[in-house]
Amino acid sequence: MSHTKTFIFVSIDGMTDPLGQSQVLPYLLGLAKKGNKISIVSCEKKENWNQHHKTIESIVSEAGISWDYCFYKTGKPFLSQLQNYLALKKIVVSKVASTTSASSVTEVTQTILHCRSYLAGLIGLYCKRKFNSGFIFDMRGFWADERIDGKIWSKTNPIGSFLYSYFKKKEKEMLIHSDAIITLTHKAKTIILDWNIGIAETKITVIPCCADLNHFSESNLDKDKLTLLQSNYPQLQNKFVLSYVGSLGTWYMADEMLECFKVLSQKTDAHFLIITKDSKELLHKYAKKHDVSFDKLTIVSSSRADMPYYISLSAASLFFIRPSFSKSASSPTKMGELLSMGIPVITNSGVGDVDKIIHETNCGIVISAFNKKEYQQAISNLLENRNLYLNNTVSTANLYFSLKEGVEKYAAVYNSFI
Repeated sequence: MSHTKTFIFVSIDGMTDPLGQSQVLPYLLGLAKKGNKISIVSCEKKENWNQHHKTIESIVSEAGISWDYCFYKTGKPFLSQLQNYLALKKIVVSKVASTTSASSVTEVTQTILHCRSYLAGLIGLYCKRKFNSGFIFDMRGFWADERIDGKIWSKTNPIGSFLYSYFKKKEKEMLIHSDAIITLTHKAKTIILDWNIGIAETKITVIPCCADLNHFSESNLDKDKLTLLQSNYPQLQNKFVLSYVGSLGTWYMADEMLECFKVLSQKTDAHFLIITKDSKELLHKYAKKHDVSFDKLTIVSSSRADMPYYISLSAASLFFIRPSFSKSASSPTKMGELLSMGIPVITNSGVGDVDKIIHETNCGIVISAFNKKEYQQAISNLLENRNLYLNNTVSTANLYFSLKEGVEKYAAVYNSFI
């Protein structure tokens, strides 16, 4: 009797989203290269799909990965998310049912669902109970707590309170009934084990948000292209360029970062390079509030392909993330990318394993509070020791954030299914 394994990767995030392209597909392509039979079921945003679907279809087809999707609905928050969940579930259940019925006396096909975050996890839990499918709960973070900490839900609101209680109950069920759990941080793993709900330590694998170290590599930049880019930004020449990469949404602390930059600009001739898809108007509003001159800011939008070039224009990079319980499970994608580019970082404690990694490797600076004294100390430290930190950046990226290493860890989880 032959035995085959099929992995169905389930995600409410689209493969045509920036996140899908940077934090999902590279892993799945690596796993497919190792001979795993993989299919993807995702929820695609129409705008991103229109732009990128031909590229993604070509990439997954070449890798031998099948791709099914529904389209992401927006509108009333609860209702549209329910519609997205049900549409995703319908495709997954149909695929699992057909795979299960295809098993015969001579050939057994085991279906394993690899579920990214909680809505996908609910589908994995359902299929585990109905079809006895394998179930990998790739939880990413404490999702229900993130909704509360980010003020998307409120426990004082009856609907928010119900949703929080429901998902915390389901979180426990997914942790208990899954065959394997992936967390982004060791801190999250410790928290889960401390809950004493019968989870074996070996069931949890820690895989942070990894970076493609070949893509984010100073040595792999096209020198002519870099020279041309540098010539487009003369305002950065002979300045200490501090960068910020990414959006300034719920979690990223624009006010505090501008205050920290202000301290830097008082100590040296500095410029703040903000690489974001956010509007310039929004950032100018923040700058005006903190009395930071617009001519000290350069705001650019970049594709993933060009991101290493823009990052390379900076001497150091800053990111402050609002610390909370839910953030103990977070691994900032930008950290691995910046370090891989040889850029030291300034950040804050209380977010995942970030402070532990920085303290152990000396690749940057961690502040423990958001006040002028901390900023002054951090900036003095940066200006005095930047070369020391710089020497440790790439080795830290290799040690903690290597995509190759991330794929190997996922492969070990995939291989645990017999």
